[in-house]
Amino acid sequence: MLIPRRRLFGSPLGALLASPAAAAQLASPNEVIQAARETALAVLKPTTAQVEHGLKLHAATLVVESYGFSPRAAVDGDSIRLAVEAGASQIELQDLLEGQAMTRQVTSAAERAEYLDAWRASGVTAIIQNAGEEGSHPMRLIKRLARFTYSTHHLRDHVPLAAQPDEVEAARRAGRHALVFTTNGVPVTSEWVSVEDELRYLPVFFQLGVRMMHLTYNRRNLIGEGCGEPGNAGLSDFGRATIREMNRLGVIVDTAHSGWRTSLEAARASSKPIMASHTVCGALNPHVRSKPDEVIRSIVDGGGLIGICCIPEFLGRTRDIAAMLDHIEYAVKTFGPDHVAIGTDVAYQSRNAAAEVRKIPRRARERVRWEALWPAGALGGATPQQVRSMAWTNWPVFTIGMVQRGFKDDDIRKILGGNVMRVLRANFDGVRV
Repeated sequence: MLIPRRRLFGSPLGALLASPAAAAQLASPNEVIQAARETALAVLKPTTAQVEHGLKLHAATLVVESYGFSPRAAVDGDSIRLAVEAGASQIELQDLLEGQAMTRQVTSAAERAEYLDAWRASGVTAIIQNAGEEGSHPMRLIKRLARFTYSTHHLRDHVPLAAQPDEVEAARRAGRHALVFTTNGVPVTSEWVSVEDELRYLPVFFQLGVRMMHLTYNRRNLIGEGCGEPGNAGLSDFGRATIREMNRLGVIVDTAHSGWRTSLEAARASSKPIMASHTVCGALNPHVRSKPDEVIRSIVDGGGLIGICCIPEFLGRTRDIAAMLDHIEYAVKTFGPDHVAIGTDVAYQSRNAAAEVRKIPRRARERVRWEALWPAGALGGATPQQVRSMAWTNWPVFTIGMVQRGFKDDDIRKILGGNVMRVLRANFDGVRV
């Protein structure tokens, strides 16, 4: 949909950009996407030449996110209301809400339009998609995996599953997008019969398309220490066995939510490159979700990468797109452009979501879920403007920001997707299971 010329150049976006061509490329009939771009550009204040070069480079590049979420649909508020009135449990309601947010683009034309519009605006080819609920129980992990499998099956002409690196590149050639599955945990039986028995579901999840897994999610488990624990116990013997099996299968080891010592030891234990898929540089902001230089160096020395995220509290300083670019620039200068990516850890939310949520009756307060047991002060305090400047649909502006900072084109291509593809191939290619 074209934006009327008078409306475009009378808008804040038109005022920010001297180039009509650049303004037209960034303009969107979606007011949420438009507002996010205006906010980011107001922070960066790029020149016309930087905007035009960044947009051209972004459009010509294979963009692969090291960890994130495809656009989220609005739920059907009436169906959730009926479930509440029928006395549905908190677990049922959680599954309904999550399931609909992850799949309604399949069944609702309006949500499909929102979904595909956000993909197009981002210029992203593929996301390593969080497709496993936080935890280690196979039946818990498989729920999100089923939802995204359902979506990629029914929308295969738009956003199919990419189970191998070649399928990511094929999706771009076909003008499509793709999802690569990751899970926020390693499936274990929790029966403790033997190491082999504990890990028997790993090949199953690999066969279902999972190509990366978190070792821990914030808290301690039998594999290692999570980033949210007060201690720093590191990787267990079982954790080392888990990494060996992940290496054998071709599943990338992800330490984004692992403690610092666990992350360092995992990088040294792995025979293949690993990721801290969505993190920040501890040298700039020593948050529990950051990685100090020693840890990043251990990941880099094994050929791995860190993905810089878009969570304001993790970034520190201005907590906006400028801070995000600070972390990318620091990582590139300190560890080299071959080991940096972007894993936003944020998602586009359908514009219809708020209206649907208002239909749902207020529910009784529930206990804090295990995955939400963050240390005090780890989250909170970000302004809407800070969040909006790093909206998922602002990927083209991320590229403009790197151009503005003087990054070489080849290095930007690596950060946007080349490095993720390299690590995917290093883990997957040659695997025979």
